[in-house]
Amino acid sequence: MKTLSNIPAEVSSGKRYVGEVVYLYAFDVAYEITRKPIAQLLGQPVAEFAMDVSKRSPRQLPPHRPQMVRLPPWERVGPHGRVRVERCVKWLPVGAISITIRVPFALDHFEQLVDYHDLQFESGSLQQEVKQLAEDIRKELASNFIRPVASLQDEEAYTVFCIQSPVRDAAFKPLPAETWFAEHRRQIAALLVQEDNYAKLSRQEAEESTGRFLSYYENDLVVVDWDAAVIVDEPADFDETLYIMELANLQLAELEAYDRLLDDALERSYRDLREQPARRRSDVIRELRELRLDLARFSDELSNITKFFGDWHLARIYENIAARFHLADWHRTIEEKLKTLDDLYQLLSQDRMNRWMLILEVAIVLMFVIDLLLLFLDLLKKAP
Repeated sequence: MKTLSNIPAEVSSGKRYVGEVVYLYAFDVAYEITRKPIAQLLGQPVAEFAMDVSKRSPRQLPPHRPQMVRLPPWERVGPHGRVRVERCVKWLPVGAISITIRVPFALDHFEQLVDYHDLQFESGSLQQEVKQLAEDIRKELASNFIRPVASLQDEEAYTVFCIQSPVRDAAFKPLPAETWFAEHRRQIAALLVQEDNYAKLSRQEAEESTGRFLSYYENDLVVVDWDAAVIVDEPADFDETLYIMELANLQLAELEAYDRLLDDALERSYRDLREQPARRRSDVIRELRELRLDLARFSDELSNITKFFGDWHLARIYENIAARFHLADWHRTIEEKLKTLDDLYQLLSQDRMNRWMLILEVAIVLMFVIDLLLLFLDLLKKAP
């Protein structure tokens, strides 16, 4: 999938930095979204997402292909003039939607990109407009949701600064991406952490913020941080890297949502057991059993959407952004809570089994006592 049309071709006019800022917004909207085909969304035809097959595309396993729709572009006035804002929406069976916003730029100075953090238009903030768009999507797709959320929670947002390669020096001569990175490391760090004055940053902070960087060809570079990333590449190759970041961002949003779900389920279970142990015990066991099965299915589906075997570079990018997002820590946290949930389920099941065993033992003793009484009465009747 190529998106060259949104990038202004202004290299010849003396602009050193040309490209687009891509905003990734992930929303948890439901427990699950049905897989039945959707013909259109917000009046636009729905298609299946697909990336172009290139040297760096996965070979052994095709990437996950969610349904998607391209919405009509917005015309907005941004920090450096009027821009054409492109919008794309994807939704996944795990109950999440992803909204991608693309804003082009052509700038003389790298530091000007800081203006695109928390982007403000004349008509309002980008975040507000995206939140309203997500609400419109949620309402239209409501019939396809299984156990939808009552209201949208805060989005998981990620900003990616995509710069068209080759990058150039002050004399407008092309530079290898790694050379440019070494010369502008502190400026890149300031952009990633949204710092207006890069000179204020310490060397330690600059190295930490830009510590996870990768390069494949002479003219490409990917630098990932917690809140933002920088990509230097040919515009035709932006999408495969962006899609990996989008999926990681969706994973983070869903892991946070299921972490909240587990917290609520555990708290409710503890409360029910304390307050009404006899009346609610069977209901609690049934709920815990269903939740264990549901989360096992969710974990499997969430893992399946990010299989990039067969391509080391894409896999390395995913590993780096997953490390920045602490996805492994989120997984461990959820696994620990699932273990607690499982222990609670086993405890309640064993407790219920013990209760039944006690009832059976009491019944056997009663039958034995009744049998003795009958025998004793029979002996009394036979006595002279």
